[in-house]
Amino acid sequence: MGQHVFGTFEAKNKLSHLLDLVEQGEEVVVTRNGKPVARLVAPGPAEEERRRRAVEAVEGIREMRKQVKPDPDGLTIRDYIEMGRRF
Repeated sequence: MGQHVFGTFEAKNKLSHLLDLVEQGEEVVVTRNGKPVARLVAPGPAEEERRRRAVEAVEGIREMRKQVKPDPDGLTIRDYIEMGRRF
């Protein structure tokens, strides 16, 4: 696995090629005026796990919302927010 360095102009013009390199397991560093400003790498297991947990959390929230009963007095969340602002 190697590292490739591209200036911003060249990186902009060769983005598809850079992404191909990353898919092959290479690391791409983009520089501006000779200084590194970005690093392109393939997502690792940690990022995929974080995404999976986030999707599960959203699904859990959606399920929980289905079980929440409406307020017996007919008040909405907005009503409670406004009441809280008065104090």
